[in-house]
Amino acid sequence: MKTIDLSSASVRELNQSLHGEMQDREWVVTHPDGKHNLAVGVNQAVSIDIQGHAGYYCAGMNQKASVTVHGNVGVGVAENMMSGSVRVKGSASQAAGATAHGGLLVIEGDAGARCGISMKGVDIVVGGSIGHMSCFMAQAGRLVVCGDAGDALGDSLYETRIYVKGTVKSLGSDCIEKEMRAEHLEELQELLNRAGFNEDPASFKRYGSARQLYNFKVDNASAY
Repeated sequence: MKTIDLSSASVRELNQSLHGEMQDREWVVTHPDGKHNLAVGVNQAVSIDIQGHAGYYCAGMNQKASVTVHGNVGVGVAENMMSGSVRVKGSASQAAGATAHGGLLVIEGDAGARCGISMKGVDIVVGGSIGHMSCFMAQAGRLVVCGDAGDALGDSLYETRIYVKGTVKSLGSDCIEKEMRAEHLEELQELLNRAGFNEDPASFKRYGSARQLYNFKVDNASAY
């Protein structure tokens, strides 16, 4: 196990070490103290434990690595993640999982506005609630919310599937509630199991695209 203490080492030194030839498969980062850009662009199957709060873009562009943050994170955690997993033991600020293509992002607390904005295949599971404009222009993947959702959920949604247990303040353009069929219950149970949450899938509602914004319609020109 390799330990890097950010009270003496720099973030650049940390990231350069994580991008180099690595003998250690388990890494511990101490005294992160809210620093930004921690564990960015890791493309090896290593385990990284960040023992405290992290700033913006933590674990951005992650590929293969398993990153755990024992605290809260700032804007853009797991932004553009391709694979691997990121787990936040606390809460996340805005744009968690933005544009992420794959992998699993678990936020055990709450997530701020624009959670999953423009997501492209990632799975996001949030133990608490999410803020407004979450899943805006989300294209693929699944979002699971065990708490409530803010205004304009799923605005301009494509094919991302959204599961919410609590209340939704409002739905965005072209986002509607959909039937919860057996395959969706099975899918949701699998996601909850992977995230380690003991929730009943039957207590969730499913939301998705009404598919009315895919093509320009002249009758709706004034709404564009």
